[in-house]
Amino acid sequence: MRDEVISLKKQAIIVGAGPCGLSAAIELERIGISCTVIERGNIVDAIYHYPTHQTFFSSANLLEIGDIPFICKDLKPRRQDALVYYREVVSRMNLDVKPFETVTSIDKEDGRFTVTSHHERHGTTVRTADYVVLATGYYGRPRNLDVPGEELPHVSHYFKEAHPYYRQRVIVIGGKNSAVDAAIELEKAGAHVTVLYRGDGYSPSVKPWVLPAFDSLVRHEKVRYELETEIVRIETDRVVYRQHGVEKSVAADHVLAMTGYLPDHGLFAESGVTIDDETGVPSFDEDTYETNVEGLFIAGVVAAGNDANKIFIENGRFHGKAIAETLRERNGVTS
Repeated sequence: MRDEVISLKKQAIIVGAGPCGLSAAIELERIGISCTVIERGNIVDAIYHYPTHQTFFSSANLLEIGDIPFICKDLKPRRQDALVYYREVVSRMNLDVKPFETVTSIDKEDGRFTVTSHHERHGTTVRTADYVVLATGYYGRPRNLDVPGEELPHVSHYFKEAHPYYRQRVIVIGGKNSAVDAAIELEKAGAHVTVLYRGDGYSPSVKPWVLPAFDSLVRHEKVRYELETEIVRIETDRVVYRQHGVEKSVAADHVLAMTGYLPDHGLFAESGVTIDDETGVPSFDEDTYETNVEGLFIAGVVAAGNDANKIFIENGRFHGKAIAETLRERNGVTS
């Protein structure tokens, strides 16, 4: 293990190599601020963890960053298309990405930031910079059910692909896009699927081109769909839930808790950024994306706090331009 100290001048450190973090790096580089992007996985790690069959809501052009065209044979790109595209962006723009490093602290002293990160094999690295952009996303922190048994090994908050669940009794908890997508794929792969949803009908957020397929499965009793349910506990072989005041249970070999995700505010709070307790929204200027800590900016879905349905790649990709324009004016850059 080594301890390395790197001193940087007119440097920005971007925490998070998702599309919004990469876009911010591109825009800052264009005004002469060199960037280092630190990512605890590899580039667009959240997209990598999407289900293998995932299709994006948006057309390819709405996912473009850095003015680099996203060429795709289909109107709506799939997960693999996006992985290829963002790798190409990083290569073409020659971005300095440090993968598999976890940022452990951000400190500010005398107008400069000290960012400490850790790599499992290479140890601790300390970098200093003039600016920091937090673009950490939210996919790494599931919204927990907070019920007994949630920690059991057959319970997961992520769904990758359906094949391992062939002929297995799978309980999907949730009723929005991720839950509906998982249920459809699971049924195709021969799983016995039950969906438990707290709502009283189909969620209005379900993609309109997906809902008919799910509705058909429910109507033909290929997927069991239980509404107005409250999870009581998860056991090794069943899920216990309450419905209309009556406690019931359903047998389960696997449980997929597709209940959404939340931003991890640990770095924000430790860096001095104020977080609204109710909404989870960091304190920031909506025009510049600068937080209450001067020189520390945010980009991407973290700006939405706990409501991840407000900001997507489509609009978060423009945050970097706003940050760059702010720093262009601050540094008197005219070109």
